[in-house]
Amino acid sequence: MKNTPTVRDLRSALALLKTLPGEYVETDTEVDPHAELSGVYRYVGAGGTCQRPTRKNGPAMVFNKIKGFDDISVAIGINGSRKRVSHFLNCPPEKLGHLLKDSVQSPIPPVLTTGKAVAQEVVHLATDADFDLRTLLPAPTNTEEDAGPYITMGLCYASDPLTHESDITIHRLCVQSRDELSMWLTPGRHIDAFRMKAEELGQPLPISISIGVDPAIEIAACFEPPTTPLGFDELSIAGSLRGQAVEMVNCLTINEKAIAHAEIIIEGELLPNVRVREDQNTDTGRAMPEFPGYTGESKDALPVIKVKAVTHRHQPIWRTTVGPGEEHVNMAGIPTEASILDMVGRAMPGKLLNVFAHSAGGGKLLAVMQFKKFSPADEGRQRQAALLAFSAFPELKHVILVDEDVDIFDSDDVLWAMQTRYQGDIDTLTIPGVRCHPLDPSQVPEYSPSILQQGMSCKTIFDCTVPFHLKHHFERSKFKEVDVKRFLPDFE
Repeated sequence: MKNTPTVRDLRSALALLKTLPGEYVETDTEVDPHAELSGVYRYVGAGGTCQRPTRKNGPAMVFNKIKGFDDISVAIGINGSRKRVSHFLNCPPEKLGHLLKDSVQSPIPPVLTTGKAVAQEVVHLATDADFDLRTLLPAPTNTEEDAGPYITMGLCYASDPLTHESDITIHRLCVQSRDELSMWLTPGRHIDAFRMKAEELGQPLPISISIGVDPAIEIAACFEPPTTPLGFDELSIAGSLRGQAVEMVNCLTINEKAIAHAEIIIEGELLPNVRVREDQNTDTGRAMPEFPGYTGESKDALPVIKVKAVTHRHQPIWRTTVGPGEEHVNMAGIPTEASILDMVGRAMPGKLLNVFAHSAGGGKLLAVMQFKKFSPADEGRQRQAALLAFSAFPELKHVILVDEDVDIFDSDDVLWAMQTRYQGDIDTLTIPGVRCHPLDPSQVPEYSPSILQQGMSCKTIFDCTVPFHLKHHFERSKFKEVDVKRFLPDFE
């Protein structure tokens, strides 16, 4: 029997992928981190909402030679297919939302390690004369018009200056100078709440950025309120997924912790009352490609992280992602599914069978919900479930409701249900004037008179379920059950 590597960090995750056919590729051809690296992976396996042509469910990729950088490689697309995530978490792909829901309910808090952390084998201090983030770290640009090099897979960890409760999440970080990063925090994020508290006190907020970690942490960090309220440390979800606590290590130059097994750690402080224009070095007016498939506008005044130190493993692996790719779908979408399953399950147990945060919405804007009606009294409950989904995940824009015989992970099957079980005049429910996600470019007053300000949206439910009293008219053709392997032994 083949030994399967136990996933505990990025390197063991890559080792596992190397044992799985078609899930891993690498190249020794030198690549430029400026636009070229992401340009290559767009074809290899980005998927998601990326510009076509792209490849959905393509392999993860490692670039071994980065132009301008020695002894460092770059890994991309690690979570870029649901199948790969299922291997990392040892769970069937269709059950991942259920797994994460259960993990939220059985958290294992992180612990502080007492031994030497591999993430601190090599130390670079900002006080060193040759310290420069731009030459030390191969942060790529996704396109040639990006505001600058971006850290797209940095696990940002900070603590409330008053309660000392901690939070971890992924944010858009742009390299602005030798020792400064700009940080975009969408409204409602917990680290932004910590930052504002520190700013009111006139204090900097210590923050660590761990790069290249166990995929379980990358996914757990993408949970949002109300499933993980203020003060809930998402690292405890990753601990539950692994059945053991995530090990942390004290930073060297700031009063904060970081992930001990990370490839790279950036230590810094969010400065009070300091702001910077995101594209000050390029003047493009653009930030970087985001999950809806469009390049976001650069922001005029973003908080600044003053970097104090960078530590890393020997020959570290930089971790990045393509903003609109399938990797975002899985990292953001599977926690979204878990949040919806949890809220609806508590309100109406057994009715909602499964949820898919669809790739077309980047894991955030579109959910397909599989609902089962058991009796005439369940008619209408499917629409209540959709309303609860909007509460469970406020950035959700559209919900498609389908019956239990529809494969929610097969878009053709979902669209079939829409064509044969949906009438637009009676099965469309709209909720205008509701907050959604600020990166949706259609959410502007110029697009619709119902939108009073940017960031508002019309949330819509598409009820593609059969009315209970008509179910006998909508039975799918039933084919004979056979053992295909009698005819094709290698069939999967």
